[in-house]
Amino acid sequence: MKIYFALATLLLLTFSTKTASAQEDSVQGTQARQQTGPPSTPLRDRFFFGGSLGLQFGNYTYVDVSPLVGFKITEKLHAGVGVTYIYFKVKDSYYNYSYETSSYGGRVFGRYYILDNLFAHTEFEVLNMEVPDEIGGTGNFNYVRDNITSLMVGGGYAQSIGPNAALTLMILWNLTEEQFTPYTNPIFRIGFSAGF
Repeated sequence: MKIYFALATLLLLTFSTKTASAQEDSVQGTQARQQTGPPSTPLRDRFFFGGSLGLQFGNYTYVDVSPLVGFKITEKLHAGVGVTYIYFKVKDSYYNYSYETSSYGGRVFGRYYILDNLFAHTEFEVLNMEVPDEIGGTGNFNYVRDNITSLMVGGGYAQSIGPNAALTLMILWNLTEEQFTPYTNPIFRIGFSAGF
């Protein structure tokens, strides 16, 4: 019972401290807005979209379409969501083997610009994909669908290609790499982003 009382007291003190801090920040923010006027960037201009596209054809066919939409919380801090669709097909005539599958999912990301063009990036993704499942210790496998999660961190470079668009190059590291993770570390990405 004493532990519950101590936790409740700690939570109450934390909440009251945060509330006082938030009220103080609100007052300071209101005063700053009165001195400087409204934010210089309209809400509509703080949204951006983009993504990446990966293609490979031949005996191994790979198509990756990953659009995203984001919001500039501040000039340096951006966040957003995206979806991913991956089509994969392998055809090996030597072994008379063919396999085809689709994976799909979504992600949330955060990006902080350290310098004008250099940023730190973190991302959490969930992909629903087919994974092998052994049939009762026989050495034979069926494919079943499973959700595979990836927590990725890294950084990147954004090269401006116009007044409101940029190419992005990223190097990420999957911190939750597991047996069926579709990525191998490090992960290299090339994409684009553009404002509305």
